[in-house]
Amino acid sequence: MKKLILTIVAVIAVSGITFAQKYGFVDSGYILENIPAFRAAQEQLNQLSAQYQKELETMHAEIEQMYQDFQAESVLLSEDMKRKREDVIISKEKDYKQLQRKYFGPEGDLFQKRQGLVKPIQDDIFGAVQEIANEGSYAVIFDKSGNTTLFYTNPRYDLSDQVLQKLGYK
Repeated sequence: MKKLILTIVAVIAVSGITFAQKYGFVDSGYILENIPAFRAAQEQLNQLSAQYQKELETMHAEIEQMYQDFQAESVLLSEDMKRKREDVIISKEKDYKQLQRKYFGPEGDLFQKRQGLVKPIQDDIFGAVQEIANEGSYAVIFDKSGNTTLFYTNPRYDLSDQVLQKLGYK
């Protein structure tokens, strides 16, 4: 009997603690859309990406043209000349792949530029969310625009506008 009473008291205590915790959520996509510096950074990154892509497309077209010329002239070339042309094409393809990695790779120029432009904004948002969580005694704040799936969110607990206000927007 004592065990049953202790179990019931423990369940009530744990459920009481759970109900006492406050939860909230933010929509980081909404927050970022309302920060002009982020929109400017995105535009700058899009322009840089388009510039890199255009350069790579030009290089790729050049390689394609070299390959087509080689195919058309291969019957007239000696084995030594064929090998030299193939080596030039292969070298050019390696340069293309290397440039592609340099621009768009995991540690590439575009990634570095993004880190420099967007990371400070994201850090500011994280700091504001952290302040709101501490001030409002929130146990957990979810981001509904990320990979976390929230089936239902009550707008009453949406802290996105508070984050924007904390950052000085709106």
